[in-house]
Amino acid sequence: MLAARLLVVLFGFATLCATQTQAARLPPKPEPGAKAEAAPPVAIDWQPWSDAVFARAQRERRLVLLDLEAVWCHWCHVMDQTTYRDPRVGALIARHYIAVKVDQDRRPDLSRRYDEYGWPATVVFGPDGREIVKRRGYIPPERMAVMLQAIVDDPSPLRYRDQASIERYATSAVLPEKLRADLAQRFVKRHDFRRGGLAQDQKFMDRDTVEYALMRAARGDARAAKMARQTLDGALNLIDPVWGGAYQYSTHGDWKHPHFEKLLQIQAEYLRVYALAYLLLGDAAYLQAARDIHRYATSFLLGPEGAFYVSQDADLVKGRHAEDYFALDDAGRRVRGLPAIDTHLYAREQGWMIQALAQLYSATLDPQYLAEARAAADWALRNRALPGGGFRHDASDADGPYLEDTLAMARGMLALHAATGERAWLRHAREAAAFIRTRFAAEAGYPTAQDLGQVLKPKPQIDENIAAARFFNLLARYTGAAQYRDDAERAMRFLVTPEVAALRSTEPGILIADAELAADPVHLTVVGAKDDAAAQELFRAAVGYPAGYRRIEWWDRREGALPNPDVRYPELPRAAAFVCTQGTCSVPQFDAKTLAELAKRLEQARAW
Repeated sequence: MLAARLLVVLFGFATLCATQTQAARLPPKPEPGAKAEAAPPVAIDWQPWSDAVFARAQRERRLVLLDLEAVWCHWCHVMDQTTYRDPRVGALIARHYIAVKVDQDRRPDLSRRYDEYGWPATVVFGPDGREIVKRRGYIPPERMAVMLQAIVDDPSPLRYRDQASIERYATSAVLPEKLRADLAQRFVKRHDFRRGGLAQDQKFMDRDTVEYALMRAARGDARAAKMARQTLDGALNLIDPVWGGAYQYSTHGDWKHPHFEKLLQIQAEYLRVYALAYLLLGDAAYLQAARDIHRYATSFLLGPEGAFYVSQDADLVKGRHAEDYFALDDAGRRVRGLPAIDTHLYAREQGWMIQALAQLYSATLDPQYLAEARAAADWALRNRALPGGGFRHDASDADGPYLEDTLAMARGMLALHAATGERAWLRHAREAAAFIRTRFAAEAGYPTAQDLGQVLKPKPQIDENIAAARFFNLLARYTGAAQYRDDAERAMRFLVTPEVAALRSTEPGILIADAELAADPVHLTVVGAKDDAAAQELFRAAVGYPAGYRRIEWWDRREGALPNPDVRYPELPRAAAFVCTQGTCSVPQFDAKTLAELAKRLEQARAW
């Protein structure tokens, strides 16, 4: 039992820690006075992830070691150069394990499943696919050898909080009042009121936390406005002053010690949130931040066909910290070379960036941003579309399709519809919705991938189901189709299940989805021909209206009825705009300047 306690101490997981110990025998130590001889590293025979790995593990009575890495990740490089080149680690793996290495960006199903543990994430499985141990981050060679031997000695699975089986999901999509109050309390409790961001060692701008704070601020919540500004201001320190673009996070509990990798996901999230914050708060610093992120993304991560790459590495030399490099100016950096860029083109990343660019267009009405969003969407439709409205991740997928690609693209298409009034984008969003329902719908929620009989069964994940609930709800508003409301409620039944909502220390995304399902979006409609200059001016004003939850439509009568004709608009001799909220609509507005003022006045008067 002493060894078991030592193992738990050595490999504790904080809030993710295991709840049962594992008998383990520490490897023998050399005799006193014995001279250590350097052994050559044992080359590890890395395999790709597949069910065949587990079939082989059963035949050979081996364990399976998964190294879930990221190609941009500094500590992943260090682990490759130290831990996995250690002779003792290599020998243990060769004798007892089948080693599997996966780039988490290439496998959204595995990435979402283990994103609380990485990167790198180290997961050990039994031959039957049962998880035995899950480790977060870099593991030095000595500790890795101890862990590998301990698991061989006693392969009993550790129990983790995120493995708790849910006997019954919620039968109602409505967030229970007690759980809503608890989530709202955690939203405040987890905020760092001194530095901004979450109260933890790693500082970054959590998308849903800031968006929920902005939503509350728009309703007059001064504390939420302060929380949003503190985090938005703190995260400005993560924007590269030379090239632009946002670093992933900062350590040391402040915003001054960045890790230098630049992920397309981070660029898209920060770009969208800063553009939304500028619309709602009017701070020019936030618009400048959005433009600096856009400058980086289009300079370094934009491919020649209009699609966006995945990431840029944290290290110029893999495994070596790059503070000195990123302290240089542009010329100094370029003399030394550029950190590697992962030039894979994934549908998911295009969807994320389309949403961000559409939001930046809304904040600025600069047609450049809208053109870039269109180009990314057109590229994905040409190169990643699947029959039935879905999207593949890469040019080919091992166990796809994956939920997140189609979901991100669906949200991007709906954002383009709102930005342009063009019905083709709404049609693509509806086709994607049908694909998601057909391929991914479960009793409650949407799993990350289809269940194709894999050893590791796909599971619903929180972030994806928040996005699904919000997408399907807004699509229901645009179309009036009850089926999409049902689809949104399926995701919500997963999210409002208490065991799910309790998995993380804070989850304001559930609060956002709950609020949106409970209320109509602010609804702005322009009635007029799309080649009419006055109608075009009114529509631009509608697109620029500062709200995160909006339904924007352009009715050119030559195109037939609106997809959701829930409002009867009068026939007028000239273009007009209407603002509808709480079941009532304004008188026709003919002046673009007064449209936003009226919408804001009605929005502030609505009951939430």
